[in-house]
Amino acid sequence: MYLIVGLGNPESDYSKTRHNMGFNVINKLSEKYEIEVNKSKFKGLIGSGTIENEKVILLKPQTFMNLSGESIIEVINFYKIPLENLIVIYDDVDIEPGKIRIRKNGSAGSHNGMKSVVNNLHTEEFTRIRIGIGKPKENTDMISYVIGYVPEEELENLNKGVEKAKEAVIEIIKNNVDSAMNKFN
Repeated sequence: MYLIVGLGNPESDYSKTRHNMGFNVINKLSEKYEIEVNKSKFKGLIGSGTIENEKVILLKPQTFMNLSGESIIEVINFYKIPLENLIVIYDDVDIEPGKIRIRKNGSAGSHNGMKSVVNNLHTEEFTRIRIGIGKPKENTDMISYVIGYVPEEELENLNKGVEKAKEAVIEIIKNNVDSAMNKFN
């Protein structure tokens, strides 16, 4: 069984922000594989189903970004999911929009949601898919940039990253992380 987690913020005010790329990928997987992510449990919205003949749980933590790890650890402990079957998807300002990066491990960097995940799991050894959102223009506050309005002309590029991340999740489940890294990095 895989646990696929998209990081984001739960309120509708945040739904079309750069910080919700992880939620957007979960929504795409939910749509493609007809997995309803609507049960409120483990401080998140979850749904279970099958992707490429593998049982999966899709999770959108509802704790707000900076406490995402609290939801993830509850699901892992309840379902006894091994960390090699955890995939966390989130936005990254150090990657240009439309691009993704897949890694098997690594630090949380400056991403507060990932800091929470690493702190709760007590390890950096799990798969993550980072979706590029690019850096803000000079004189733009980082918080305003990641949770602020995204101009229509930028959305298309961000959505390319979401689509690639969805396909990367499928590739990881079908084949493995190395195959996805070769294909998408």
